[in-house]
Amino acid sequence: MKIKHIYVSRPNLELIRPYTIAYKTVSSVENCIVEIVTENELYGLGAANPSPYVVGESLDDMWKAVQSPQLDWLLGRDIRHIGTLCREVQEWYPKSPGVRIALETALLDVFTKYLGVPLTSFLGQKITSLPTSITIGIKDVEATLVEAEEYVGRGFRVLKVKLGKSLDEDIERIVKLREVYGNDIVIRIDANQGYTVQDLSRFYQQIGTLNIELVEQPLPAYQILEMKNLPEEQKLLIAADESLVTPQDAFRLAESPAACGIFNIKLMKCGGITQAMEIAQIARKANIDLMWGCNDESIISIVAALHTALACPNTKYLDLDGSLDLAKDVVSGGFILKDGILSVNGEPGLGVKKI
Repeated sequence: MKIKHIYVSRPNLELIRPYTIAYKTVSSVENCIVEIVTENELYGLGAANPSPYVVGESLDDMWKAVQSPQLDWLLGRDIRHIGTLCREVQEWYPKSPGVRIALETALLDVFTKYLGVPLTSFLGQKITSLPTSITIGIKDVEATLVEAEEYVGRGFRVLKVKLGKSLDEDIERIVKLREVYGNDIVIRIDANQGYTVQDLSRFYQQIGTLNIELVEQPLPAYQILEMKNLPEEQKLLIAADESLVTPQDAFRLAESPAACGIFNIKLMKCGGITQAMEIAQIARKANIDLMWGCNDESIISIVAALHTALACPNTKYLDLDGSLDLAKDVVSGGFILKDGILSVNGEPGLGVKKI
């Protein structure tokens, strides 16, 4: 079961529509795709789209790191030595989370295909399915309501609303959504580090009765001390995102007094399933719930995150909509999405098929 070939590509998967968050507007999506092929023609796929703003690695950086002969150390290696290979991936690319997630996912995909089981079964599945949120970018009130109507019409009942540019408009958008839909939908918000402590206090005062499920990274990532000093009722609703990249960050956030009640784990931040599971364990010991998020990603890495999330008993929230607005992809399958609820398809590995 030795590795015979490694192929890399860089397709532009494009977007159905551009969107805006607190610090950028996104209009196109490139991913780096890694394919590992064994001598008996089994293949495993991995993908990555790292965010330089969060992890300091761009897709260009990642692309340089996967050019031949830099992956040749894997050729001829036996994929049955999966633990050793995953550890070595982490050691070879300590500053490249994109490379780590793409390689580790491809290795685990081909290995669990060899075993004939879904990846989540190998990891130890604890949860069958969960609803995912779908994201509305920063836009005016009218456009927000139009997009919300579309998503609710498609069966989604959990909306994540991007905020962080104008506090007054942020409040108005949430108020209007609640007026239109009552409690028929779940509302999550993501300020992408766009608020000050004073902004956050005012925001909570205005939306405190609107039944907001969680507030993702309202303060800048470096303000962990300020997060720890927030009122307890605020902290319990906060999902740490940009401030949570590594297991070391998880320890700092969880150390008493905890800075948040939720960890938002993204494979693109921590650099792989191995690291994600370490963060999940830290959260579990600290009684912190898990949210699993994403960038704009191929189904490949979205499904990798889903398999991992379903293997963690403290997973409570999914925000794995990163492939839903892509204009095209390189694979199909992987997950089952029905009325906004995600589950894996039960096929070996990631369960995806090349198009």
